[in-house]
Amino acid sequence: MLMAHPAVLSRLIEKYEALKVLHVEACTPDVQQRLGDVAYTLCVSTGTGDIDSALVSARHQLAGTRPEDNSLLAT
Repeated sequence: MLMAHPAVLSRLIEKYEALKVLHVEACTPDVQQRLGDVAYTLCVSTGTGDIDSALVSARHQLAGTRPEDNSLLAT
């Protein structure tokens, strides 16, 4: 299976978490759509079928990144 680059996974998790907060504060159709899109992308990127599994898988993959890859996570 192809694996998403750690920087991509990191950004997707950050977007998902930010949109989740925004969804609680202002549940608009736009926010719901964006949250759904990011959740779907996380699922596809991790080869999972639900957002909870996708987040676990993405975090697990990030935990296994090489130290030299960590500089890419901050960009």
